[in-house]
Amino acid sequence: MDTRALECFVSVIDNGSIAEAARRLNLTPAGVAKRVRALETEIGGRLISRSGRTVRPTKVAMTILDRARGFLREARDFKAAAAVEKPAGELRLGAAQTTLTGLLPDILALVTKNYPEIKVHIIRDSSAELYRKVLKGDLDALIGSHPPFAIPKTCDWRDLRVEPFIVLTRAPAPDRHPHDILAKEPFIRLLRDLHAGQLIDAYLRKAGIRPKELFELDGIEAIAVMVDRGLGVAILPDWAPPWPEGLSIAKLPLPDRNFVRRIGLLWTRASLRLGLIHAFLEQAEVAVGHRSSPKRPSSGSRPRR
Repeated sequence: MDTRALECFVSVIDNGSIAEAARRLNLTPAGVAKRVRALETEIGGRLISRSGRTVRPTKVAMTILDRARGFLREARDFKAAAAVEKPAGELRLGAAQTTLTGLLPDILALVTKNYPEIKVHIIRDSSAELYRKVLKGDLDALIGSHPPFAIPKTCDWRDLRVEPFIVLTRAPAPDRHPHDILAKEPFIRLLRDLHAGQLIDAYLRKAGIRPKELFELDGIEAIAVMVDRGLGVAILPDWAPPWPEGLSIAKLPLPDRNFVRRIGLLWTRASLRLGLIHAFLEQAEVAVGHRSSPKRPSSGSRPRR
């Protein structure tokens, strides 16, 4: 069975459109449709039904969809395991929002240059959700924040960046203790479902601070903009630039210098794509300056205060 035809079929179902599947697979819509028809001929039944520009899976399609996904996953694992000399294959990587702009571009530039046979498929989500996907096997690795608990022994973790938490206020900063600011000013809270949000909540409880909560949301860049607009103050990690441009904000250090967010790479030790993961990690460490690579060349601005 042609894995390319299966890939087209799964992509069409996942995206609900032949045109979108073609865009993601870098093919023409006619090419995608041709491969799906070839698979239908081989299966002996229709797999998709059209409704305008969208498509829906038929009953036949639904009976084989999970097996098709598994078949493709096995095919990717086979390719990755066979690439002993030079890592090759698809790496399914989860990325938290701030890493997409702060860390990942430099890492991907090195991976693309030094390991062109590795194709990185990126999924964006919160670190908490990405963590669950890695444990389920839906992702090979994630680049995001360390969970506020011990990771299982079935996983490995490598720190790439340590970010202190700060009190974010509108500039000029009030000439008061950060805890006093947090207790008296309207507070914009990072969502407590997030790993960083849980750390912030634990810090406030330990410090005995009951902030005057105004909003709770999951976008740290959006929170920074709200602080700039004078809506309130916040505790946020001092994440890797770029930050939103044109902000008039101040960053105040907290008394506890050990209150930090650890950004790194998480993966399962039993992964069949360990070669790809280790190659990615090697380049990630070069990109963030943790080490140099003798075999291969290593390769924003802050907001206004």
